[in-house]
Amino acid sequence: MLRERLEADLKQALREHDQTRLSVIRLVKAAILTQETKGPRRSLDDAGILEVIAREIKERLEALPEFERGGRTDLVEKARRELAVLREYMPPPLSETELDALVDEVVARTGAQGPKDMGRVMAELMPVVRGRADGRVVSEKVRARLTAS
Repeated sequence: MLRERLEADLKQALREHDQTRLSVIRLVKAAILTQETKGPRRSLDDAGILEVIAREIKERLEALPEFERGGRTDLVEKARRELAVLREYMPPPLSETELDALVDEVVARTGAQGPKDMGRVMAELMPVVRGRADGRVVSEKVRARLTAS
């Protein structure tokens, strides 16, 4: 479904001569193809495509401070426009309360007792929140919840 949306948006960007959207979608499609051709040949599903898009978002977020420090306002603006396009493909982010509720639910379901069970909780939680919450934030919430119990 996401692959078809990218194709449709690429055609629309071509028609509208939207160079930013066009270059971002082409870049995402190239990153997807690269990911698919690594190792055994396989086609990415929507979750895999979301991971590729999340990686592209992360790259731009990490580059923004460097561009700002270097006084490259042109690159800062370009990265922000690209981020806006990339974020359109991501599911809406989870709120703090939604994330807390998911953490509590998974901790209860897995029967986790303490920090030693963190890996089991994270393994079950990450596929649910992938693309909707930062992994570092999720990890901190799980750790806090498990040390509190």
